[in-house]
Parts: sequence; C-alpha cells; structure tokens
Amino acid sequence: MKRSALLVLLVVSIQAFGQSKSPARPMARSGEGVWVCLDPIKKDKRAQYERFLHDIFWAGASKLSPADQRVFRQTRILHPTKAEADGTYSYFFVMDPVIKGANYDIESMPTKMYGKDKATQYFKLYTTAHARPQVFYEVTQSKD
Repeated sequence: MKRSALLVLLVVSIQAFGQSKSPARPMARSGEGVWVCLDPIKKDKRAQYERFLHDIFWAGASKLSPADQRVFRQTRILHPTKAEADGTYSYFFVMDPVIKGANYDIESMPTKMYGKDKATQYFKLYTTAHARPQVFYEVTQSKD
C-alpha cells in the first residue's frame, strides 16, 4: 500500500513539474499606468495582420536593445474570438505596466529591426489591414 501511494505521488509530481509554464509577466501595481490599444482589422486582412504581428514585428524584437525588448515582454496581444457587428475583428495590445520613457511607437520599431526600406514595406502590412484608426485607452491599475 505504501509503495503504491509513493508511486502515485511520484507520477503526479513528475507530471506537475514537467508541464511547460510561460514565464510570469510583470503586472501594474495600484496607481501604475496601463495602456490598451484596440486595432479594428478588416475581415479579409486578418492573416496579413497576424503575419505582421507574429512573423515580422514580434519575431524582430530579438534584434532590439534590451530596453526595447522589455517593452515587448510587458506587452500582450489578445486575438479576437469572433467578428464585431460590423464584420471587423478587434485585436488588443495591453501594455502592462507602461514603462515611463520607453518607445512604444509601432512604426519606428521595424526600422530598428530591419532598416528603413524593409520597414516601410512591412509597416504597410500593418496599416492596410486596419478598417479604422487604432483606438487608444490610457488607464490606471486600481487598488483591487
């Protein structure tokens, strides 16, 4: 009986520690700033937009300075689960917490990553996917 219980405990422990976990991300403390940006994307441009975000923009972050890489680590992208009433898809960027003095300019980052000519081409993938301009919210973390 003891041997069986020990074996079960060992198996459960191995499974628990063997699961891959994402690294913990910092979160804003009470009173710290958080930015939320909503990108309304055209239905037929979702693949283009996601290619820019993940294969070009996020993938290029490794080419940036440690300070700029920190901006990426403290930014999340949320993908839509369904279309809005007008047929667009809302993607969200959550900068949590906002790093004072950091560069969050989505247009200048690709230039640092790939140079001016390539960045201009890549940035068109981002801009032409939008149905409307990005909506920006500047909020503060509550105490609760």
